Amino acid sequence: MKTICLYFEIHQIIHLKRYRFFDIGIDHYYYDDYENERSITEIAERSYMPALNTLGDMIKENNGLFKVAFSISGVGMEQLEMHAPQVIAKLQELNETGCVEFLAEPYSHGLSSLANEEAFAADVKKQCKKMKDYFGKEPTVLRNSSLIYSDDIGGQVAAMGFKGMLTEGAKHVLGWKSPHYLYNCNIAPNLKLLLRDVELSDDISLRFNNSEWEGYPLFADNYINRIAALPEEEQLINIFMELSALGIAQPLSSNILEFMKALPACAKEKGITFSTPSEVCAKIKSVAAIDVPDTLSWVDEERDASCWLGNAMQREAFEKLYSVADRVRIVSDPRLSQDWDYLQASNNFRFMTTKPSNVGLDRGIYSGAFDAFTNYMNILGDFISRVKALYPEEIDNEELNALMTTIRNQGDEIEMKDKEIVRLKTKIEKMQASEEKLKAKLEKAKPAAKTTAAKAPATKKRCVKKTTEE
Repeated sequence: MKTICLYFEIHQIIHLKRYRFFDIGIDHYYYDDYENERSITEIAERSYMPALNTLGDMIKENNGLFKVAFSISGVGMEQLEMHAPQVIAKLQELNETGCVEFLAEPYSHGLSSLANEEAFAADVKKQCKKMKDYFGKEPTVLRNSSLIYSDDIGGQVAAMGFKGMLTEGAKHVLGWKSPHYLYNCNIAPNLKLLLRDVELSDDISLRFNNSEWEGYPLFADNYINRIAALPEEEQLINIFMELSALGIAQPLSSNILEFMKALPACAKEKGITFSTPSEVCAKIKSVAAIDVPDTLSWVDEERDASCWLGNAMQREAFEKLYSVADRVRIVSDPRLSQDWDYLQASNNFRFMTTKPSNVGLDRGIYSGAFDAFTNYMNILGDFISRVKALYPEEIDNEELNALMTTIRNQGDEIEMKDKEIVRLKTKIEKMQASEEKLKAKLEKAKPAAKTTAAKAPATKKRCVKKTTEE
């Protein structure tokens, strides 16, 4: 039986303000608050709320047979918290249906997986905590920023304890293989890999409203018929896209939401179900390992990391940012930690690209790649100065590593003690409950004992009287 795994990404760009060289050391605030509020408010009204309302209706109308997954970057959640809390409330409402799964991803929506293993682990762990706080469950499947993946990254993700990971079903990786099977990591067989069907996903997210496209107009029954016509043994169809595709990339006037709403009924007619990523990992067996020695992503025709690290400017900015990764991880300053999250976001490097792309790139305030590079490097210069003020360069790597080891060991010890405290509290609660039950039994037994004691002398008296009469 074929199953569709439908997944949406929610992430919001943090817009940086115009920051001059002479601002370094004076101005430590880097963001365009007006543009951040305007953009997230607009996307919430035009895309997120209409799309989530439609997905909620799809769940209700199909009695739990329709299922969907989301991943939300931590910085995206922060923007929603400040400017569009109704989106979070709607997501929580969908979560209560039991038909929605929330995935893990880097908090920053950054490129830490390409730079620093411990920074990547911390980035993911921070986002997982946010997901658990809002939705009550720790994610078991990870989706890296822009579906970035390689064998080494898969090994890191498996070591973090995840059961599955989403990535791109790129032709240069699959070769003759089909993306419609479940695969596993080459160096960590226990990590299942769900590969995006590029064509079926992009038909909705990129081409749906293109009147020049040969598949236009796209109808739900034809779309499902294409899936049903796939070879019988190809059971898994992964359709991954940004949630903003519904309303922004494909305007509401294109009837994109009506198309989405018709999918479950059409799928049911063909015996096709919907599954969440964790359900796929639990129910379907991997058919083979996928060999991905080089970085894979879902961006541009090359499906690699060249859109972020393809030129000298991008690589210089990337290396300079992550040169302080180890120092930032031991910083307890909330403001500095937030700046670290925002400056890691992949769009900062994307704005510096000089390569052509089939997807339009809105650089915002920047006139071009060099302008984006200059502005970012000015901000980064100030940020790194603040980090070095806390942890001067005089502290060499060996000292820093020793300090980090101590902090890490203390963290592990605190975590163990917290677990022990929870265990002891549970034990005490059980003992108190047992004690209360015992007290209740004793209280219940007391009146019966008094009654027995009162009756005993009367019996004895009657016996004595009888003896006397005889």
